[in-house]
Amino acid sequence: MTSPAQHREVLGDEFAAAKAPRLASGPIAVLPADSDAGLFRDAVTRAGGNVEPLSADTRGLLWLSYARADQLATVLEENPQITWVQLPWAGVDAYSQILVAHGGPDRVFTSAKGAFAQPVAEHALAMVLALLRAFPRRARLTAWDERVLGTSLYGLNVTILGAGGIARELMRLMEPFDVSVTIVRRSDHPVAGAARTLTSDRLAEALPACDALVIAAALTPQTTHLMSTREFSLLKPGAVVVNVARGLLIDSQALAAALHNETIAGAALDVTDPEPLPAGHALWGAPNILITPHQADTPDMTAPLLAVRIEQNVRAFLGNAPFVGVVDTSAGY
Repeated sequence: MTSPAQHREVLGDEFAAAKAPRLASGPIAVLPADSDAGLFRDAVTRAGGNVEPLSADTRGLLWLSYARADQLATVLEENPQITWVQLPWAGVDAYSQILVAHGGPDRVFTSAKGAFAQPVAEHALAMVLALLRAFPRRARLTAWDERVLGTSLYGLNVTILGAGGIARELMRLMEPFDVSVTIVRRSDHPVAGAARTLTSDRLAEALPACDALVIAAALTPQTTHLMSTREFSLLKPGAVVVNVARGLLIDSQALAAALHNETIAGAALDVTDPEPLPAGHALWGAPNILITPHQADTPDMTAPLLAVRIEQNVRAFLGNAPFVGVVDTSAGY
């Protein structure tokens, strides 16, 4: 009996492996100490690394908490000898100040970018299909719906904000639907398979013809509220919007207004601002909205993928491979 297929990483062209310097290697600490880290400790050992408690000899660090960034800052302040830090998620916005304060030519930060792309892209596709088929409306009904609603994904124009692993995997998943994809990204470097690639300052050009907009970009000061009142007004009334990246990429009040005013046809969010979204927020009562609780990738999906990324980067730390998912500390992702 064969094992079920497993997710694999999908990398964009933005991971800066070639820029990573050769580092002084040594023992690797796994923190915070109360983390459930057995799987990840084993990954370090498989790659030839040594897991030891934090000390003056520590050179590598696996940091396994997204919420406790302040503690990571303290660890790095007290341990300037650490040369490599592996962060646990693809998004690193929680560590933005740390990256600036503690980055440098003799220290590399790596993230999980690309590692979790497949489960998140799968979630994004499910959300697009659900919106086009009016599932949010129908899930709330308690009587037969007399309205005739539903749009096919086949042949539509899809705009994806971002060009990392999620965007590329989503493009692959949508290939059977013969969609035309526009990628909006920081760089003007073309993305294979996309009908066109636009820089972020040209976002307005992509919106009027867009049938489905998927947000899969990194959160930086430049991308905060990338979608606000003006941008929603440029979308056609039948367009749907999906966000699987970070809540702050969307102006929540502007989105709620666009839904209530029928400026757009629907929205699906796996991330919100604020998060968790409090009871009584305008988005809960907006029409044609679908909200999932930041679970496009669950721990059961991500833990094996993070273990693979750790194993890859421990080999790099020991000088036996290139780093994967290097964080560009100046760009913030």
